[in-house]
Amino acid sequence: MRGFSKAIIAGNVTRDPEMRTTPSGAQVCSFSVAVNRTFKDSSGNQQDQVSYIDCVAWGKSGELIAQYTKKGSSLLVSGRLEQRSWEDKNSGQRRSRTEVIVEDFTFMGGNGNGGNGGGHSSASSSKSTSSEDDYSSDVVPDDVPDDQINLDEIPF
Repeated sequence: MRGFSKAIIAGNVTRDPEMRTTPSGAQVCSFSVAVNRTFKDSSGNQQDQVSYIDCVAWGKSGELIAQYTKKGSSLLVSGRLEQRSWEDKNSGQRRSRTEVIVEDFTFMGGNGNGGNGGGHSSASSSKSTSSEDDYSSDVVPDDVPDDQINLDEIPF
């Protein structure tokens, strides 16, 4: 059986997106989205919960997100979940992080905090997945050759 991972997140960007270039020249944007949830606890009291979701967008998608969003902007993101791990250079401890690798996104309405105004349409960095042959589990979009990306070189 082939695995499947898909996440759809709508929320507010928690910090200005960080655009970086890998040593091989690939553009990558990292940002985080806050997702708010309201529910009633067992005593009937309303509770609020916030989840902070780390996201990574490669290539043109990353460039657009970095250009048109900032802290507080509303964004709808879909992509696959991916876990990466590394050794912390300072402590020597093994660290890991689960991120959404952005495959598609939509700028959402303005928020009064200098948001993007919602005037932009959705963009996509992934090709159609209409057949199993099109499915790719690569970390980066199809326009970046696999042999040019070394995950240990990613600067975040």
